[in-house]
Amino acid sequence: MNKILITGGLGYIGSHTVAEMVDINSEIIIVDNLTNSYLKTLKVLKELTNREILFFNIDIRDRDRLQKIFLKYKPNKVIHFASLKSVSDSSINPDLYYDNNVIGSKVLFDLIIKYDVKNIVFSSSATVYGDPKYLPINESHPLSATNPYAQNKIDIELMLKQISETVNDLSIKVLRYFNPIGSHSSLKIGENPKGIPNNLMPYIMGVAFGKYKFLKIFGSDFDTADGTGVRDYIHIHDIAIAHQAALNYEKEGINYFNIGTGKGYSVLNLLNTFEEINKIKIPFKFVNRRKGDVATVFADSKYAEEVLKWKAQKSLRDMCRDSFLFAKSQLELKK
Repeated sequence: MNKILITGGLGYIGSHTVAEMVDINSEIIIVDNLTNSYLKTLKVLKELTNREILFFNIDIRDRDRLQKIFLKYKPNKVIHFASLKSVSDSSINPDLYYDNNVIGSKVLFDLIIKYDVKNIVFSSSATVYGDPKYLPINESHPLSATNPYAQNKIDIELMLKQISETVNDLSIKVLRYFNPIGSHSSLKIGENPKGIPNNLMPYIMGVAFGKYKFLKIFGSDFDTADGTGVRDYIHIHDIAIAHQAALNYEKEGINYFNIGTGKGYSVLNLLNTFEEINKIKIPFKFVNRRKGDVATVFADSKYAEEVLKWKAQKSLRDMCRDSFLFAKSQLELKK
């Protein structure tokens, strides 16, 4: 039986990856400190997968408690999601982000090596490319950070590269995903951040359901068709399936994969699509750019298609519809 340790497994991407796991011969062990996730998600995941899932409220920087998981359950595969993830917050609290993301990953990787785990999937980010030198971005694009969060991801990737060069028989897959939105088809899990959202779609949800009066669009003077930032938005379902495909790819060495659709949509493109498909108007105001934001980013994901046999299937309309339906369902549950 495979024993899969998933750090940050109750978070947005982690929970959707767990929900898509269909291999009944795998035991799932989730470690999550609940900083930006909810314990109630565990119950939903058990229902969706119809299996028992082990859960431990542990910060990955806590070496002693994390080591006990390795000793007792002997995982042979690890998917590493656990991370603080706000680009803007990382600029305010760079030391906190480094300690949590980079030092925490070092603790985890030390234990992975010590207990001879051979299959690792790391959830990285397209932010490692910085301000693109060319488009679409492929995996050989130079790495460059425009904010501390992105630098964290680069530091962790470099750590994994060093490990791959010194430890034999390791299969390491680094997934550089672009901008995830959407929800699970059951509408029982989706993007539900704690506090004021930093990502576009949950902020739109806040406006749609009256939590905020208007949407703040950061920047109207980018060098794009309509002046707003262009991103490669990808459905959370497609990202979850990509992590499954990466876990099943066990070639020795380290491999990097872009996980995106290959299409760029501006903030206004997305907003117009959202309004059209959900028949709702979202008032907005332009505000100053955020530090570290770049104009246009979208992926070349041909390598993932070729090697992992994976390709994004969902459209922007699917993403906008599913995000809205999930938020609506959560609101109805509270009534």
